[in-house]
Amino acid sequence: MPTMKRKLLLDSEAGVEVVKSLMEMVESPAYNTDSTYSANGEKYPDNKIPFVDKHINYLMTHPSINPSHYLANLRLMTRKN
Repeated sequence: MPTMKRKLLLDSEAGVEVVKSLMEMVESPAYNTDSTYSANGEKYPDNKIPFVDKHINYLMTHPSINPSHYLANLRLMTRKN
């Protein structure tokens, strides 16, 4: 997967694949995909940002990152033993 411009990520086939991969990770018990703290109380009233939102936001704010490499590293870092 090549790197993507910020707005093109979610509108592309590659962006759909990234979201699909993140959702599969959330559904799998093999990964630690707990929500984490977010200071944005307006968007996240319970101050917890969902796993998928967190990583999509990261990819959108860092367009030079290769999404497939990012996902591969994320799988390694969140894998439960």
